[in-house]
Amino acid sequence: MMKFRFRRQGNDPHREKIKQDLFAFSKTVEHGFPNQPSALAYDPKRQLLAIGTKSGAMKIYGAPGVEMTGLHKDTAAVTQIHFLYGQGRILSLLDDNTIHLWEIVQRENRSHLVEVHSFNLPGRRFSLKNEKFKGNTPNKSLLFVMLFTCLVIPLFSVPEEYKCGKSLGPVESLQEHPQDSDKILIGYSRGLVVLWDLNSRHVVNLFLGKQQLESLVWERSGNSFVSSHSDGGYMVWAVSSSNPCTHDPISSTVPYGPFPCKAVNKILWRTTESGSPLVLFSGGMPRASYGDRHCLTILQDSNHVTLDFTSRVIDFFTIHCTDKDKEFDDPSALVVLLEEELIVIDLQMAGWPTVPAPYLAPLHSSAITCSCHISNVLPKLWERVISAGQQQSSKFLFNNWPICGGKNLASDPKQKELLLTGHEDGTVRFWDASGVSLKPLYKLSTANIFQTDCDHNDSLTQAGEEEWPPFRKVGCFDPYSDDPRLGIQKISVCKYSGKLVVAGTAGQVIVMVLSDEKSDHMIDVATVDLLQDREGFTWKGHDRLPPKSGSVVFAPGFQPVVLVQCMPPAAVTAVTLHAEWNLIAFGTSHGFGLFDYHRRSPVLARCTLHPNDSLAMEGPLSRVKSLKKSLRQSFRRIRKSRVSGKKRAVVYSPTNKVQEANAQLAEHDAEVTPVQRRIEPRSADDSLSGVVRCLCFADTFLRDGTHHGPTMWAGTNSGSVYAYALDVPSQEKFSEQSVEALLGKEIQLMHRAPVVSIAVLDGRGNPLPEPYEVSRDLAKAPDMQGSHSVLIASEEQFKVFMLPKVSAKTKFKLTAHEGCRVRKVALSNFTSVSSEEYSENALVCLTNLGDIHMFSVPALRPQVRYDCIRKEDISGIASCVFTKTGQGFYLISPSEYERFSLSARVITEPLCISCNVMSSLLGQKKKVTMLVILSGLLDEMRSALSSPVLDSPNSSADITLDTTGELTVEDVKDFLMCALFTDLFWSITVEFILGSPQCFASLGLWMKLRITSGTSLKKMGGLLEFSSTEASWQTAGGEEHLQHKQTRGTAVNTVVCEE
Repeated sequence: MMKFRFRRQGNDPHREKIKQDLFAFSKTVEHGFPNQPSALAYDPKRQLLAIGTKSGAMKIYGAPGVEMTGLHKDTAAVTQIHFLYGQGRILSLLDDNTIHLWEIVQRENRSHLVEVHSFNLPGRRFSLKNEKFKGNTPNKSLLFVMLFTCLVIPLFSVPEEYKCGKSLGPVESLQEHPQDSDKILIGYSRGLVVLWDLNSRHVVNLFLGKQQLESLVWERSGNSFVSSHSDGGYMVWAVSSSNPCTHDPISSTVPYGPFPCKAVNKILWRTTESGSPLVLFSGGMPRASYGDRHCLTILQDSNHVTLDFTSRVIDFFTIHCTDKDKEFDDPSALVVLLEEELIVIDLQMAGWPTVPAPYLAPLHSSAITCSCHISNVLPKLWERVISAGQQQSSKFLFNNWPICGGKNLASDPKQKELLLTGHEDGTVRFWDASGVSLKPLYKLSTANIFQTDCDHNDSLTQAGEEEWPPFRKVGCFDPYSDDPRLGIQKISVCKYSGKLVVAGTAGQVIVMVLSDEKSDHMIDVATVDLLQDREGFTWKGHDRLPPKSGSVVFAPGFQPVVLVQCMPPAAVTAVTLHAEWNLIAFGTSHGFGLFDYHRRSPVLARCTLHPNDSLAMEGPLSRVKSLKKSLRQSFRRIRKSRVSGKKRAVVYSPTNKVQEANAQLAEHDAEVTPVQRRIEPRSADDSLSGVVRCLCFADTFLRDGTHHGPTMWAGTNSGSVYAYALDVPSQEKFSEQSVEALLGKEIQLMHRAPVVSIAVLDGRGNPLPEPYEVSRDLAKAPDMQGSHSVLIASEEQFKVFMLPKVSAKTKFKLTAHEGCRVRKVALSNFTSVSSEEYSENALVCLTNLGDIHMFSVPALRPQVRYDCIRKEDISGIASCVFTKTGQGFYLISPSEYERFSLSARVITEPLCISCNVMSSLLGQKKKVTMLVILSGLLDEMRSALSSPVLDSPNSSADITLDTTGELTVEDVKDFLMCALFTDLFWSITVEFILGSPQCFASLGLWMKLRITSGTSLKKMGGLLEFSSTEASWQTAGGEEHLQHKQTRGTAVNTVVCEE
């Protein structure tokens, strides 16, 4: 009988509305530490921290929950960041010589970081330095640009005894006088330091240093400053009006001398009410002994601590009193940005301890190897985990987190969420994933179960700390693992019983129980042979980890109950736990096993190796792979691809029921024939075909349709599915009777695609509840009246079989329709944004192309599709984990998780506000200084001033420009030909300064144009047009040559900053 299908399903408006209420994709927040940070800044008035990265990202942090992120258009490294004090504005300088202005703006009742301006710095490279602009200058000249006043400083004279025929070098540091903003401290690389007066434009003091300069810092009163140098020392200089030229400092110190030391890259000098100043500097270590250390030193009186970090110091600052009316700095905290973590030191507490951070924790303290998410954590379990974590942390009582700007507007989460990460060093870390800030709660280590070299290394470290310098290890980033076999591969948790299973690289499976008390006990060890004495297989990989034989002390938290060792000791590829039945199941590349941890006895061991699976015997750490075998397999695949059009016979003969199911599905496919890709069946002798990919427990119908009971399901890399019926005794007889397992079904998928996931659905098509959920009235009982079904997801398609007959119900060929392969699968529940009472279960699938597909369950109808991860980001796709409420996490870098939401209702994103304390510039009387080149008035000014005044101290008549330095006249002209922030100022008093002697020698003018009233500024494309009712300009000698009424002109290229 021929079947026709004339009607095609169209889009149902009602269904489309439901999907809009259920599904919505958004990337919400980035958890963890920014990858490759390159710049740091802090606004003491708004109490906000800014971090820039090498990828061009800008991240703002305040109080926990206050986070904002921006991204430059071009992927260039952020070299420097500077806040405009208290204004909510940030300047960033990139390594492509561009400057960008960012603003914190309010939109939709929340704060966002928005880029408002950017421009290129032409010519040679410039950089922002210490809240100032800094440029490299030739000998006897300086181009100096401040954020608040932009001026061109004319030439000054250097004493004859200091001249040696060489350039002064680049400007290394610019520091504004703490008490007089009109004075600037300028430090040259060769050691010359100049105190410059901006108003009178002359040198106030000269300080003739003999060592190469690295950085400068003022003492709070402005009576002295400190310079750090390349020889590992620092000098204290007195500033006196009676001595315009200072040859020698007050004091010179090389803290780690007398042997050659590395440069002191940055130094801070903070005064304290207790008397002695606090000196902080980075670098300065003895070259021969500790030249490779990343250190920061804190000095005060006899207190001396050398903070020893495991990654490079990017920048640091202190949080101290910035009120000019106060006499002392009194720093409260030190914030250090390292290449791999952020460290905060409490400077008010004795011993200067480390302050635990509520965010920016280094997820990659050891490389992340796996992750697991737990939704809706019970309050009791939550409190016990937090208690265990608090006992691990420092005994100090800390003040509030010092970076506390902004306000978190997000309401408290309705449920608690845990994110567990497994690491290469054998640790499992528990993170609070309930909100925007991913906060560390508890750290579990499995290394103390085994005999490793950890204790030996710790003793060496302790011995080293007693030597000079007084090192103190700070931070938790440790990229080195004591033994790669300790790496955690899989995690499974029962949130109702407090049981945890972790499995590692060397075949170790550890069952743990949460305990509130300290324990001292021996660990039970059991061995499970997954090869089952199969001949012809010899393990060539790593050895097992030897467990400790004696009693071991365990702190409160998760403590091991039993260690199950798989043999051969290959990496565990799948693990699952059923705490109500006291069973764990685990799988490797050789097979899978079932273990009763209550009776400490194995229940089942099944080998899944194919005769040609010799690669499975070499292990991930082996280097003895056969080149001959690899070539043989490559040629075999080539031959098979040439005959792919021929029909292949299935090597393994499935049961009659499975054959009938496949035939029925084939007949169904014949009715609807969309364009499909041809999928070539995989060979049975492909390498690693015996790898166990997934395991699950379910209480369902397997033997017959009237009696349900415990079952275990296992799926392999070759498309095989094994279903075992389990005979589990009641809880009263757990100690008396053992669990028995009987093979009930064995399914072979036709194309032998790897089985990614297995899930059993009840009579209503809903996933079965977790253990203890029904018995503790935490979930509805599953429908045991209707027919159950099993959903098997392979890399190529999804199939639903009816149980217990394993008859076909439906399927969806993802690879045939979309040309992609399945990588991650989960069943999630989506609640409607319109009504909390309506929800649907959906199958969420992440493919190798990085897109996410969602299907209805159990009908497998496609619902929505979203682009989530770049297809080139293989590690991101492999690390993705879904939650049961429609969210997900994946690694965007070794240290950062990207959080995304697929639900229209459940969204975790920053909801914060940063109050803008800056008053609006519009309509206010402000003095603004600009570097400009005017057009339209130059001819009139040139004719009015027939002869320049050259007898001024600023005259350029006797100047011979040195174009052999690092900055030429053309560079200065190029720099002046820039435009920045020209639309920020309206109806304000403006001062224009035209040129400099070296740039405008042809005009013979040092001109100042002051528009004093009725000023109107208007941005016209790239120009700044002004008009005024009154204007005048002056020569360098101060003589006013010309006055105009109704002056008009165009500031062709401007640099605008507020004074």
